[in-house]
This record gives sequence, C-alpha cells and structure tokens, in this order.
Amino acid sequence: MLRILITGANGQLGSEFKDLENSSEYEFYFASHDELDITDQKGVEAFFGKNKFDALINCAAYTAVDKAEDEAELAFDINEKGARNLALIAKEKGIKFLHISTDYVFGGDSPIPYTPSDKTAPKGVYGKSKLAGENEILRISPANSAIIRISWLYGTHGKNFVKTMLNLASQRDKLNVVYDQVGSPTYARDLALALLKMAKSISNIKTQIYHYANEGVTSWYDMAQEIMNFANLKCQILPIRSHEYPSKATRPAFSVLDKADIKRDFELIVPHWRASLGECIKILGNKNA
Repeated sequence: MLRILITGANGQLGSEFKDLENSSEYEFYFASHDELDITDQKGVEAFFGKNKFDALINCAAYTAVDKAEDEAELAFDINEKGARNLALIAKEKGIKFLHISTDYVFGGDSPIPYTPSDKTAPKGVYGKSKLAGENEILRISPANSAIIRISWLYGTHGKNFVKTMLNLASQRDKLNVVYDQVGSPTYARDLALALLKMAKSISNIKTQIYHYANEGVTSWYDMAQEIMNFANLKCQILPIRSHEYPSKATRPAFSVLDKADIKRDFELIVPHWRASLGECIKILGNKNA
C-alpha cells in the first residue's frame, strides 16, 4: 500500500482525496497549514523526520490571483519557498513528489495548445510566483517527481467557478460572463485520480513537467451556459468581454494545455469536460438535496 501525504488538505483538490480514502491501494495522510507550514524549512524537516511517506502530492498553494498583486511576498513565500522546501525534503528522503502548477505561467497569447516545453511568460504575480516554484523544483530535481500544470480547476469542494455560478444563478435572473477567455476546465476528482495513478507508477531521474485538464475546449461563457443546463436553472447568461469585467490581475486569454505527454506516459483516459461537469453538478445537487 502506497503511503501518500497530501499537503493543502483543506483546499478543493486536497479535499478530493478525502473522498477517495476507502481505496485499498493507498493510505492517505492529510496535512493542513496548521499541521505543516511548507514555508518553514526547519518545520518541514522535523515533520518528515517524524513521519514516513512513499509519495507527496503538493496541493498547497497561494491561489488568490487578484490579491496576489498586493501580497506578492506572501505569494512567493508559499509558491516558491514552499515548493523548494518540499522538493529538498523529497530528494533527501527519496519520496515521490508531485507538484501542482498552473496555466498562468504562460502569457495566454498562443494560437495552439501549450506544450510543457513551450516558453513561459506569466503576466501577474500569481503566475510569476508559481513559475518561480517550478524553477526551484527543476533546479533541485528530486528523482521520481513531476510538475503538473492544470487549468480552470473546479470541484465539489472549496470555492470555484461552478459553485459561484450555481449560487449566483439561484439569486439573479441574469449573469454577465466573459466569452473571450478560452481554456479547458479541470475537474478536481478526475485530476485526483490521475495523480494517484502517477504516484503509483512514476519513475524518472529528474523532474518532468506535464499538463493536465479535461478534454475539449470552451469559454467561461459557454461553460456557464452548460452549468445552467445541467442544473436546470433559468438564469440568463450574457456574454461580455474581459475589459468589461475589470480585475486587478490579467487572466490568460488562451489556457488550452497539450496533454499528450501525460496521457502517453501514464496511460490516462481523460474525460471530456462536459461529462465531468455534469457529474460534479449531480454530486452538488445530491449534497444540497
């Protein structure tokens, strides 16, 4: 049985693993910030000195995209320093290490899906801090490790676009949603299952970068329309441009990630985003019933 540590255990991705605890193949240990502050190197060393793991999946991150513009030091502390501390301990202890990164490391200007080797060009503090974390992991490069960039994460836990749309649609007749940002949604449950398969079989000498998201491409506007359809809500979705929905940080206009490498290396079958969205909304409906 593979003993796996999940950091960021109370986030929307970390929480998904709690729903998978009954698996006979994995033994999970969940660490929230209170139990493990990844920015504290001595604390990390002490924690891993007391506990033994076969694999580490780092779901801990600073993800407040707009707030990061005002909290750059904190964002870099968690996303760069925290990643470095975990990479160092993974290398020292010989632990398999999977680290979650983001499409925000790219500029969003590509006409075709981004491959893992494409040039990075983050536009905001959040993306720059996540890229800095990637670079630290690549520099340390523990064996049996990978950086997994994802896009448009949502799920049944935490705060995300799907839950926000459902909540607002229950209160309003109309919602404005941007249509000029295109990407591929990532259902946290699908990602968690893929990460477990990776943790079981990953074998490399140095850190590899992969991309993961559900199949298919959409806009926030079209995704919002599908959310209304699946939830049988009558709220009207109105398309607007990004500049009509001002935000402190610039979002990538194009966030489609090429998944060929991860599908090939780990024999993954990735569900289409519509199918996974329908599954997520069904689960949320059952929870609220």
